[in-house]
Amino acid sequence: MRVQLFVPPGGYVAERWSKGASMPPLGILSIAAVLEKEGVEVEVVPADILGYSWADIERDIRRAEADLIGVTCSTENRFQSFELIRRARRARPEALTVMGGPHASLAAEDTLSHLPELDIAVRGEGELTTLDLCRALRGGRNLDVLDGIPGLSFNRGGRVVTNPPRPPIEDLDSLPFPAFHRIPFDKYNFVIDVPSRGPLPAVNVMTSRGCPFSCNFCATPVNWGRRVRLRSPDKVCDEVERLMARYGSRVIFFYDDTFNVSARRVEEMCDAFRRRKLGFYWRAEVRLDLMTKPLLARMKETGLFHLSFGLEAGSERVRNEVINKKINLDDFHNLIRWCRELDVIPAAFFIFSHPTETWAEAQETIGLIERYRDEVEATVSILHIYPGTPLERTARDIGCLPQDFSWAKRRFAKVITLPMAQGDVPLFVDKLTWAQVSELVFRWSFTAGGRSVWRKLPKVFKHIYSWEDVRRYAVMAWVYLRLKIRKLRRSQKPR
Repeated sequence: MRVQLFVPPGGYVAERWSKGASMPPLGILSIAAVLEKEGVEVEVVPADILGYSWADIERDIRRAEADLIGVTCSTENRFQSFELIRRARRARPEALTVMGGPHASLAAEDTLSHLPELDIAVRGEGELTTLDLCRALRGGRNLDVLDGIPGLSFNRGGRVVTNPPRPPIEDLDSLPFPAFHRIPFDKYNFVIDVPSRGPLPAVNVMTSRGCPFSCNFCATPVNWGRRVRLRSPDKVCDEVERLMARYGSRVIFFYDDTFNVSARRVEEMCDAFRRRKLGFYWRAEVRLDLMTKPLLARMKETGLFHLSFGLEAGSERVRNEVINKKINLDDFHNLIRWCRELDVIPAAFFIFSHPTETWAEAQETIGLIERYRDEVEATVSILHIYPGTPLERTARDIGCLPQDFSWAKRRFAKVITLPMAQGDVPLFVDKLTWAQVSELVFRWSFTAGGRSVWRKLPKVFKHIYSWEDVRRYAVMAWVYLRLKIRKLRRSQKPR
């Protein structure tokens, strides 16, 4: 059996990484490794990195003559994935079209209902489900065999069939290493700046799956489950050692949702790094209230230089009652102090425009960002709505998403998107006005060094679809100019 797996071209993800680092697609590479181990002939086509046009993709599909064509799909880039499925059907109508990834997992029925060119959606972890699918289809294209495969949704006679979910993969160590050899690794420009060392070649590694927490906007617990499954420290070290030897990687980005979900396990990882004497730098994303200074010191001793964590909001009410984050602001201040004392770069994530968030509460968030402007790398976004999350239900209840909203349709009159900066993900705007949200984002931008908005103008014009878009961008331009003028006047006042 021959399988061709695609990362779609263009769109938000490609634009986001066009001037920076691009990370290899771990999910699709893990699926490729499992299929390869089974003896399936598999090809991975990262159309984004290869710079493929749609004509290039159709030509590649005809060349490969695959029996199954798979496409990964994120909510940000879903329309590129949908188009790739359509092109696959046109270029090779006899092949089965399959979609996986976060969006296909969380909006399978909606996607299959509106995309007739798509045969199958893989929900949740894709490795074993895709393997079972390939095994079942070896005898030919008999779609009756799909009924017995957990984790699949598919079209049958004009209706969507949803099989029971597949249980999470318990033993992550049983999975082979991602098939990095199936991609043109040299075309990825993933580098990370390390203090005193400069930019070094980097790669992403995942050491766990699942999240036990309940943030209202996050799809991870829905997609991968609440129970965290961990790879063993030695297995992680084996993969790191392999990547360093084969590809010259010197920085590892541990791509877990919560690297420190178990302090004991972090200590075991650090012990393994030290014992194996691998000598790499690393960064990770953590939950800040699970950190202690001794644990941070231990991580620093084994190469940690950069630590990311989500605070999301300065207001305690918003953070703990609305988001359900359950984090104390004192923990935030403590972690920043420890990072300063141990020479670790702290990076915090903040979000604007939460449900019921007032202007005064949003000021608490921007106040924190401005207070720590010289100590913390702050990244902000406007609140995204993802399928399957508690926030999606809230958005539908209050009309932020209309009752007839479909994730498979690009434009809805009342749905706010900002493709040039946030991808094709609906934005949650509730109590704050669009002008207020814009002001918060631009104030962060000035704090972060006054990143130019004008360089994004070509992308703005590219993503105007309606007069409502024109009005929205006009409001942003007015707010930006007003803040710029205010900033200029303040700088000219005599001291």
